[in-house]
Amino acid sequence: MTISLRPVKEDDLPFLYRLTDDPAGTGDFQWYGFHNPHRHRRRWEENGLLGDDGGILIIMAGDDAAGFVSWHKEMSGATLFHWDMGLIVAPEFRGKGHGTEAQRLLVRYLFDHSTVNRVQASTEITNLAEQRALEKAGFTREGVLRGAGFRAGEWRDGVLYSMVRADLEERG
Repeated sequence: MTISLRPVKEDDLPFLYRLTDDPAGTGDFQWYGFHNPHRHRRRWEENGLLGDDGGILIIMAGDDAAGFVSWHKEMSGATLFHWDMGLIVAPEFRGKGHGTEAQRLLVRYLFDHSTVNRVQASTEITNLAEQRALEKAGFTREGVLRGAGFRAGEWRDGVLYSMVRADLEERG
């Protein structure tokens, strides 16, 4: 099945809500409680969920919306930044490699359309499926982030991954 990325359409907003604010859609590692149900709509009306500091793209598996990828700018110096990225795949599409391919596509997109040298992603230390997906996508595990995330009433360790422009060039 062909995986592609496309901008968010207005009709996708309920799908984004399902994947970010519905415990049945978020998955074990993405449920952070309820949020303002209009936040995606406001951002979509403002800039289509694509801005200079980050964005969201829909993961397409053929003709079906399978999830989304997102990224945001993080400053790494007075004038330098890198992209921090993430994704959520809908429950019915998990475990099929769609997330791995979507991460590859997003990294290529970010390196092709910005001068940034680094893209990073992190996940909870117990999210082994996401760690495998990041490694398959070409990311390098950098280390453990102790107590870096708070979810479900507990502080949790994370794992940081990165890819630099040279890594992508080596893969071709």
